[in-house]
Amino acid sequence: MEATMGQSHGRESIISGPSPFDSLPVDCISSIISFTSPRDACNAASVSKTLESAAKSDSLWEKFLPSEYTSLVPQYSRVFSSKKELYFALCDEPLLIEDGKKSFWLEKASGKRCIMISPKEVSITWGSSPEHWQWISIPESRFEKIAELIDVCWFEIRGGMHTRYLTPGTRYSVYIVFNTKNGCPGLGDLPVDAGVGLVGQESPQKLIYFVGPRGRDRRRDVTRPEARDDGWMEAELGQFYNDSCCDDISLSVVKTNTPDWKSGLIIQGFEFRPAKTR
Repeated sequence: MEATMGQSHGRESIISGPSPFDSLPVDCISSIISFTSPRDACNAASVSKTLESAAKSDSLWEKFLPSEYTSLVPQYSRVFSSKKELYFALCDEPLLIEDGKKSFWLEKASGKRCIMISPKEVSITWGSSPEHWQWISIPESRFEKIAELIDVCWFEIRGGMHTRYLTPGTRYSVYIVFNTKNGCPGLGDLPVDAGVGLVGQESPQKLIYFVGPRGRDRRRDVTRPEARDDGWMEAELGQFYNDSCCDDISLSVVKTNTPDWKSGLIIQGFEFRPAKTR
């Protein structure tokens, strides 16, 4: 996968020798490959010249594109030479949708849909009070405005999204994507309540750290944040199974049981992407 699905979108050297597929029409082979995945399509190109040709076809890669892809293309400032090139652009270059309130892209290996929602899309207690939260613009963010925690005692964020934006039949993880300043005083080293679930059902709860203490004070039952390749941090809030794209998902991040004033948290958004297979 690394050789065929990387930034270069290249392929491994062609294996010599006949393939049982070589006698089939290229369109037939493309149709067969379309029932697999983008990862498998790239790997198939290394089997023979015939499969390589089939694995490049626009008819194949159009099957991996989202149904609304024609409305997304105008956001790019270039012309794509193939549907495969467009597919990888949708993987590597997230697009803003819904008036800039959501960021959309595809998971490269599977073609499954991923979404990040802006902090403007959730309810933040005291979020409209400049002395408690500020809405800032920074070049590292996907969104025009993101939330910076200035000073609050009551930390509570609640929101959600309809599953129609996601791929059906898929288990998703939900992450808060953030950075901290000065160790996130009053909040960074404390366990924070988090939850994700279907609206109308009880949401499983877990604990997360935004920074996390070191040594003996660190609790093993609290999820620690992880660094991302884009320079941000993330912490998983929970998972859910998207059955038929007909549900609403709720999320929450809450710390209200301590009297300490809290500050130093910058929230870029909340990311929904296919859960990692274990």
